[in-house]
Amino acid sequence: MEEMMSKENIEEVKVLEAQIERLQAEVAVLQGQQQDNNMDITFHLRGQMQDAMSYMCGQKRAAGKEKVLSKLKEEVEELEEDLKWQTQMNGISLNSCTTKILQSSSTMLVQQLCVSGHCSELVFQVEFRLSEVKEGQGSKRTISDLNMVMDDSDLQNFSSFLSGVEESSDLPLFFRTLRTFSDRCDDRCRTFQHFQKKYPSVVSLPGGCRSEVMTLNHPELPGCVLFIHWSVEVSRDGAVTPKINLLTKIPDRALQLFPSEPVGGAAEAFQSLLRILGPEAAMESVIRAVSLSQDT
Repeated sequence: MEEMMSKENIEEVKVLEAQIERLQAEVAVLQGQQQDNNMDITFHLRGQMQDAMSYMCGQKRAAGKEKVLSKLKEEVEELEEDLKWQTQMNGISLNSCTTKILQSSSTMLVQQLCVSGHCSELVFQVEFRLSEVKEGQGSKRTISDLNMVMDDSDLQNFSSFLSGVEESSDLPLFFRTLRTFSDRCDDRCRTFQHFQKKYPSVVSLPGGCRSEVMTLNHPELPGCVLFIHWSVEVSRDGAVTPKINLLTKIPDRALQLFPSEPVGGAAEAFQSLLRILGPEAAMESVIRAVSLSQDT
């Protein structure tokens, strides 16, 4: 009886040992899987951390950042090309633009802007306050506190217009008129330079080629001087009008030797020539008369 019980105990022990061995094998497999998972997670996290640190330290440029930089470069080039086209179209070149935010909220943005530039030889600086208020799906912009400075001492005819623009805060009117005014001043400058080069013994520009006065004085007629006064008038509403007049300076002794009617009517005769021939042809007619055909 005891032998039978001993054999049964031995068999149970063997069964238990076999079960323990299987469980140990399963535990070993699970431990191996856990180590593999931990290694994968660690490697993945380590890779992400290395990429992040490299990006922050500038050691590595991710493909995404290169794409963003390329896009920004394209946008800057497009803006530069648009600015170049705008400059060629309206003749106004901007040198600088500064912006200061005075008020910012979800419904309103108020900025103080200062813009400087030039249109041909005319240098300007404009300061104004720009307010943008959101209204539904859109927004409304208004300009206020407009102040303009022109860097030119010979702008008496432009000062009244500038005062009117500052009062009305009509900035678009200023830029439109500035271009037209500048073009008419350039026309005058080119004409004066042309005649000074063509008739150097008669034509002089004491105030420079951009002044309003061209002087005609023949060496053999001392004291007898003719002045071409070419001004560019600008009304308060932006209308630009060139005005050309002939002024005479004749000594009293010369007036006694010649009839007064031809000399006194020179200005009126010149205005008739202007209406018939136009500015350049009318001025050349006067210059040729003064030069006695010396430089023709």
